[in-house]
Amino acid sequence: MRRNQSGMTLISFVIVAAVVGTALYIAMKLFPMYQEYYAVKSAVKGLAAEAGIANEQPAQIKQKLFKRFNIGYVDDVKPEHVKIESTGSSKIMHINYEVRVNMIANLDAVGRFNVDQPLTGQAAY
Repeated sequence: MRRNQSGMTLISFVIVAAVVGTALYIAMKLFPMYQEYYAVKSAVKGLAAEAGIANEQPAQIKQKLFKRFNIGYVDDVKPEHVKIESTGSSKIMHINYEVRVNMIANLDAVGRFNVDQPLTGQAAY
């Protein structure tokens, strides 16, 4: 009675390893970009929950926001990316920024992020 061998050949193993390695490489390059985005969202939500934040001047709001960004290691958001719009008794903060990550040689990955948050002074869950 003859037994047939089954399993991966060396070539199929190399192909699978290359695909998995490429996926891991891309994930390692993109992960910090999205980690920073979630730090931005967390900082903005925390700022929006502060009591009386809607009554403060835009410069004071930006100063508080960038202190939170400093704690959360947010480096890609600059003051020109933050706009504060007054709408009657409340304010809305708009943050639009772009992050470029070099992938291979002259190939870049670009992430465009947009965060809009009403500043009401009440916790948003």
